Formats: sequence, structure tokens, C-alpha cells
Amino acid sequence: MRKFLSLALLTFLGGKGFAQFPGLNLPPSGDNQKASITQFIGPVKVTIDYSSPKVHGPDGKDRRGKIWGQLVPYGMANLGFGNGKPSPWRAGANENTVFTVSHPVRIEDKLLPAGRYGFHIIPQKDEWTLVFSKNSTSWGSFFYEPTEDALRVTVKPRQHDYREWLTYEFTERKPDRATVELQWEDLAAGWTIAVDKIEELYISQLKQDLRTTGGFNYQGFLNAAQYTLTIGSHFDEGLEWAEAAISRPFVGVANFATLSMKAQLLNKLDRTEEAKQVMKTALAHPTASPIQIHQYARQLSAAGKTAEAGEIYEFNHKKHGDVWPVHVGLTRMYSARGDIAKALEHAKTALPQAPDQLNKTSLENMIKQLSAGQKVN
Repeated sequence: MRKFLSLALLTFLGGKGFAQFPGLNLPPSGDNQKASITQFIGPVKVTIDYSSPKVHGPDGKDRRGKIWGQLVPYGMANLGFGNGKPSPWRAGANENTVFTVSHPVRIEDKLLPAGRYGFHIIPQKDEWTLVFSKNSTSWGSFFYEPTEDALRVTVKPRQHDYREWLTYEFTERKPDRATVELQWEDLAAGWTIAVDKIEELYISQLKQDLRTTGGFNYQGFLNAAQYTLTIGSHFDEGLEWAEAAISRPFVGVANFATLSMKAQLLNKLDRTEEAKQVMKTALAHPTASPIQIHQYARQLSAAGKTAEAGEIYEFNHKKHGDVWPVHVGLTRMYSARGDIAKALEHAKTALPQAPDQLNKTSLENMIKQLSAGQKVN
């Protein structure tokens, strides 16, 4: 008799469907299929696992217009089972909706530590309270305890295109934050998930990565060093990684890419003379291709160092001769010096060397400008 009552109760709580037993794959209770969505915010992994009910009930009855405030009661409700206390909505169907974050985040600007949380909602007509509970293993909200709350925040629901199935969707994504929405029937409510000091997380993760397979080749250290230039900080770590890319036993390789990276980081640390010597070595290295040297000259030019850029364009010509894109560089050099005739001569030499239509079109435009007596950028 006791076994019969247990089975009947499980079936009643889930509506149409099967009681779930460990080790058996049966259709989900109430035909509320399980779903999961994952979004990375940089290195931070955010996952929501839930069971997805639909507007039409298990018996096919259309419940549109009767979801909010009826099927999903407003406020806390006594569910008639469990601990007998007023409970929030489970924010889905069947077991806990589970919200998991791999690192600390801010939910609507409030801190939530890394972890796995039971996710519940206290809906009202004009405002919803989101509840992140430290208990993530219960069935629904029947055993909800306010003392287990890790965080509560409030958000505003809004009208939304009709959704038959309850769905969680990441609707906005930026490098350090994302917005996730619960969408069901004619409503949606969203909240922001933000990561503080995401660059620090990347640096910390890179340190770990370089102790595993990421540190088994020089490219790993080179890319890590490049990241510090990209974010404009942690140049000391970047220099260590650049040096490892050059000289770490069994890993380091001295080439133009690694040497020039070290020079850039020395410059960022105001070690100018050291940077000049390392860059001189990089330019003279056999691996320094005409395109790499040309790009370095373009960087100097963009930084307003026109004279230095001209020297590098000339160096590229002496080292590599009449190859692409040497004459493009000489075109820019002579143009900057005001020698339009010489610049036009080199532009015409470079045109048949152009490797693709984009570069060819660029040179054709240069030739038109120079032919009209105008300098090129």
C-alpha cells in the first residue's frame, strides 16, 4: 500500500507522464522535456538546466492567458506538499531549475559566488524576484527554505513574442557580460550577468594554461604575451612570457615574431634602449619576412614616427629587393617626404606584384592620387 501511494504521489506531482526512477530512461513527467543552455562570458561558464513546460497542458488544453497569476501564482504559494511553507515558483518544471557559474559573477550588480544554485522566481504582475538558492538538488520548490538563499534580485517582466515552450535565451553578449531571459507565453524577464575584472581572470587562466599543453610550444607563450599588449596591462607577465617564447628550454624559438614581441613589451615598460637592440636583432633575423618588416614600418608610421618608418622601408628594400610589398613601402616613404614622382614610380612597380584584388585596388587608388599630385596616407 505504501509503495502504491508513493508512485501515485510522484505521478500526481508531475501530471501526465511516468514516475522517474534512478537508472531508467523514461519520458519526462508531464512531457516537460529537459533543456540546457550554456554561455561563456570570457573564461566564465554559465549554464542553466531546466525542464521546459508548454502553454498547452498535457491534456492539450490551451492555457494562454492563464499562465501568469494562475498556473504560476503571483507571490509565494503553499504548494500543498513538501515542507508546508509558502514557496516560490521553480522557474521551470519538475526538478530544480539549476543555475551554475564557474566563477564569481554579478547578477544585476549583486555578487554571486561561483557555484551551483537552485533557481526560483517569485513573480508579481509588475516585478519578479529572482532567487538563487544554495539547495540545487530538490524536486521543484516543494522544500524551499529562505535560509538557504544565496542571492535575491528584482527584475521587470515585459511583453514578448509568443513562446509555446518555456525557454531561457541569452539575448545580449559582450566581452564581460551577458543578458539572459526567461521567455514563456507572452512575457519575458531578463537579467544581466557581469564578470568583474575579466582581464584578471584571463591572466590567471593563462598562467594555468601555460603549465599544461598550452606551454609545450613557443606559440602559447607568444599568444599569452600578445594578450597583455591587447589589454594594455600586465606587461611584466607579458615580458616573462615573451622571453619564454624565445629561450625556454625545448620550447623557445628565436624568430621575428618572438623577438619583436619582446621589443614591444620592453617599450611598454619604458626600457627603450633594450627594446631598440632587440628589435634590431628581430629585423636582421633570417625569419623576418618582407611583409613582417613592412607591417612594423606601418606601425611606426601610425604612431607618428614617419622618419623611423622610412628607415625601415629602406631596410626592407636592401634586405629583400624587388618583392611584395617592398615597393608599397617605398611608395609611402617617398610620398611622406614629398617626392611624388618617386612615390608614383614605386607604386607602378608594385601594382603587378599585388597578390590579390584588394591590394591591387588600393594601389590603383594610390596611383590616381599621386598622378593628381596628392600624397598618400
